[in-house]
Amino acid sequence: MWFCLSVCRGYSAAGEPTASVSKAGIHVTKGRPENPHALSVADVAALLETDPQTGLSQSEVRERLATCGPNQLRRQQTRSVFAILAHQFNSVIVWLLAAAALMSFLLGDVAEAGAIIVVLVLNGAIGFFTELRAARSMEALMRIAQIRTRVRRDGQARMVDAHQLVPGDVVVLEAGDVVTADLRISRAFNLQADESVLSGESVPEIKSEAATDREAVLGDRTSMAFKGTAITQGTGEGLVVATGMATEIGKISDLVERAQSEAAPLERRLDRLGHRLVWLTFVLAALTIGAGILRGHDVVAMIQTGVALAVAAVPEGLPVVATLSLARGMWRMARRNAVITRLSSVETLGATTVILTDKTGTLTENRMTVVGYLLEGHDIGLSAHGGGHILTGDDARLDPDEDKALGWAIRIGALCTNADLGDGGEDGRAGDPMELALLQAADQAGLSQSELLENFPEVCEHAFDPALRMMATVHEDGDRFLVAVKGGPEAVIDSAAYGLGPDGPRPLDDATRKAWKDRSSKAAQAGNRLLGLAMRHSETGEVDPYAGLTLVGLVCLNDPVREDVPPAIRASRAAGVRVIMLTGDHADTGAAIARQAGLGDGALQVIEGHELAGIDPDGISEEMRRRVLSVDVFARVAPETKLVLVSIFQKAGHVVAMTGDGVNDAPALKKADIGIAMGKRGTQVAQEAAHMVLRDDRFATIISAMRQGRVIFDNIRRFVVYLMSCNVSEVLVVGLAVGAGLPMPLLPLQILFLNLVTDVFPAFALGLGRGDGEVMRKPPRDPKEQILDRPRWRLIAVLGGLITIATLGAFLLALTWLALAPAAAVTVAFLTLALAQLWNVFNMRDPDAGLIGNDVTRNAYVWGAIVLCLGLIGLAVGLPSLANLLGLPWPGLDGLVLAAAASLVPLLLGQVWLALTGHGGR
Repeated sequence: MWFCLSVCRGYSAAGEPTASVSKAGIHVTKGRPENPHALSVADVAALLETDPQTGLSQSEVRERLATCGPNQLRRQQTRSVFAILAHQFNSVIVWLLAAAALMSFLLGDVAEAGAIIVVLVLNGAIGFFTELRAARSMEALMRIAQIRTRVRRDGQARMVDAHQLVPGDVVVLEAGDVVTADLRISRAFNLQADESVLSGESVPEIKSEAATDREAVLGDRTSMAFKGTAITQGTGEGLVVATGMATEIGKISDLVERAQSEAAPLERRLDRLGHRLVWLTFVLAALTIGAGILRGHDVVAMIQTGVALAVAAVPEGLPVVATLSLARGMWRMARRNAVITRLSSVETLGATTVILTDKTGTLTENRMTVVGYLLEGHDIGLSAHGGGHILTGDDARLDPDEDKALGWAIRIGALCTNADLGDGGEDGRAGDPMELALLQAADQAGLSQSELLENFPEVCEHAFDPALRMMATVHEDGDRFLVAVKGGPEAVIDSAAYGLGPDGPRPLDDATRKAWKDRSSKAAQAGNRLLGLAMRHSETGEVDPYAGLTLVGLVCLNDPVREDVPPAIRASRAAGVRVIMLTGDHADTGAAIARQAGLGDGALQVIEGHELAGIDPDGISEEMRRRVLSVDVFARVAPETKLVLVSIFQKAGHVVAMTGDGVNDAPALKKADIGIAMGKRGTQVAQEAAHMVLRDDRFATIISAMRQGRVIFDNIRRFVVYLMSCNVSEVLVVGLAVGAGLPMPLLPLQILFLNLVTDVFPAFALGLGRGDGEVMRKPPRDPKEQILDRPRWRLIAVLGGLITIATLGAFLLALTWLALAPAAAVTVAFLTLALAQLWNVFNMRDPDAGLIGNDVTRNAYVWGAIVLCLGLIGLAVGLPSLANLLGLPWPGLDGLVLAAAASLVPLLLGQVWLALTGHGGR
């Protein structure tokens, strides 16, 4: 095939440009026709061997895809195993451990140096496997969120993955789409594109089919649409002339170095906490060494002890467990159809106080069905029955030829559309749900889309105008032209000059218009969505489409509330999160759906968008601010109004989650604390601006993700409190003993062993908790709240102090009451501290949860960590070779009983503290 020797010979497998070839004087270089913007649509189509009307066949697509490769930029190399491994040793904490190992080696303590190296290796291994899984999980999430685009192949419009586009494909464009390949515009109806990603110019560019000058710069190539840009207005079609690295953005991508991702606020706070603790450790170690020397202890021994204390106090696992918790939480969310695009969003989710949600597709099924037509002098109610036919109330098949107004209403609804039923299957359907419902109604009434377009060929389209709230298409109708119009009921009624009655058009007066609007309002109060349908005939196709219209009627559509929405809204209310609905529908329709969904508390407060026109969030009156903050439903809301509402709620101190699906929603999604885009019906522009993408478009998924966000933050808090209380106890046991002139209760190597065993595994287990049943029955936390607030610092001090008292008490009793040798007494202290730290994990429960049944006791990882740690502690005392290495002689049965009993004291007193103060490790 000549095509394969030309268009697809642009880049080699390595991404380097290859030779250029030509056909009929038209050149092809670097994977794209040369200067396609300067060629006519016919020339480009001939060059690409494609038909702009029908597109490529599936067999041609397969051949070209095999030759050209997927339509994707050369992927940034994923982080290699070696890069992730090296990252584990690039921190001040690791450097401190390495310095401690070196000092121990210089002091002649090879065993201690080896132990520190083991700590380094094990912590590095844990961090390595955790980060590796997190990195691969994020790569998997990116594969989940594949961009799809609408193309015409074999004469049928269908949705395909963007990476399957090939040169010659015909791409259908609508407002809100991200252009997924470089296109030569073949059709344009009021088409505009935001090309700021390439040109830096924020004003959208108007696009047309007309060729431009060969020397035109990128920003002046109005006949082209480029990969990565966004369609902001209108509709159109384009021929793919370049894919992947052969596109304009591919050339830029080839020059851009990989950018480093920004650490999440939570990670930064944990990192700052770790650095502060490192300096605190230095101070404590220095004080301990100084006190020991003053008490007459050996200088070398005290230096070794100081090194061990430094190692013990450093929270090596802080960043590792944070990464593990966030990555695992994000993966859990992804499995529940919530794809988090920014790591920092996980933290913010748990603090959300207000959700501003769209209605259609989020609260409702997004499965529009035509349920009736309001016509001049009569209404027709419809229902689905038997073989999918549309039936009237008397169970007769709907016949558009029996009612002239009804026939035109069905035809207008099916002609004035961008949707396509395809082959009738779900995968072949493409377009707006309302338009698909109109096509389905026509099809079931015996008027297929293909038949209608054959009888009324489309001449041009006037894209939906948000200001007019109408769209129009122009069709040939014999020797005349038919203008088909649909839009908001009020807009169509106000624009119409005539009404279609049984005897033909007759003028509309104000009273008749009011009667139509009253009928529309009454239908909307029943929860229906309404569209106005109008038409006109003209001798020419170049007319004002919205002048001289004849109102045909109104079509009623219904989109039922999802079954899982009312329970999800009840759950959000229990969690202290307010849900507010934003809709473009009539106020009555919005209120009816809101009541079905369970919104509001008592009488619903509703405001229409026109009342918010011109409001400045900074200059809003106090009365209006209070009114806005109390509203349950915002009806007739324009996309630009959403940005104002987000600002008003944020200025009132709320953490705002905002849903959106359109290109005009992108500013509000970015402004919101949590921007939530729809994965099925959302535009790529909205998805790229959002912090979270709902793959199933379900409101209940937001609540599920919010719960997971709260659980993740709680888990990290639990882990930090646990780790810090254990580290504090290790430092205090040695520091107080040295300061009081007592024998050393713990040896450096023993401290290192404890730090490795009793800190790491239970802490990781706490980071993997699934949360308790009460997490969504509590108010949202303050987003400015620190991980360790004053009550939790107090809890760390109390628990660390209790473990210290129990350990030193057991040590003194072993020396005096049991009269054990100092070495055996050290074993008692070691066992007491190790077991007390293990039991301390149960002090991390939520104080509101039960003593026995709570999130910690239900965490299988906690029990696994305890069993593992008990086994390792048993080996440390019972395995002779390991006991000799650690300096742990057998303490006898009395010593074991004393250690076990003393280790329970911090757990029992910790539970008393939780009951008295109500501040847990949560």
